[in-house]
Amino acid sequence: MQSNKGKILVHSCCAPCSTYVLDYLSQSYNITILFYNPNIQPEEEYVKRLQEMEKLCKIKETELFIPDYEDYFWMESIKGLENVPEGAERCRVCFDVRLKKTAETAFERGFTLFATTLTVSPHKNAVLINSIGTNAADSFKINFLKSDFKKKDGYRKSCELSRKYGLYRQKYCGCLYSR
Repeated sequence: MQSNKGKILVHSCCAPCSTYVLDYLSQSYNITILFYNPNIQPEEEYVKRLQEMEKLCKIKETELFIPDYEDYFWMESIKGLENVPEGAERCRVCFDVRLKKTAETAFERGFTLFATTLTVSPHKNAVLINSIGTNAADSFKINFLKSDFKKKDGYRKSCELSRKYGLYRQKYCGCLYSR
C-alpha cells in the first residue's frame, strides 16, 4: 500500500538525539536519515556513533544514507576557531558544514524537504540552526523544516528512548574541542 506521507531527509547528529525526532516526524513523513558528521573525533568515536545510528535505523526500519567521513574538510573549515568557546563561531561553522551537505544531498536525491536532529539538544541554539538550515535550503531551491525539537519534552523523551533502545549516549558534542 502506498503511503500519502511526504519524503524528508533528516540530518542526524547521533542516534540518541534521533530517537524522539524519528518518532515525531514519522507521523507525517517517510524519513531517510543522513549521517554526515565530519566533526566527530576521534575516528573511533565516529565509528561508535555510526554503529548506534545503524542500530536505531534497524529498530525503526528507517533508511540510512552515510556519506564519506570527511574530518579533514571539517578541520579545514574550522581552522583558526579551535580555541573559541563552545557555542560560538566554531559551532556555527560546524552547523553550516553539515546542513549544507544535507541540503546538497537532499537536492541530489530528489528530496524537496530536509531537517536536522540538532535542535533536540538543550545545548544547541535552535534559532541559529534554523537560520543556517534555511540558507542552505535556499541555495538549492528546496525547503528546510524549521524546528525546536527540545520543546514539548523532546530532549527528555530522547533520553528515555535512548535508554529503552540501549543506545550509547556520548558525553560531548563531537569535536575534540567540545570535550
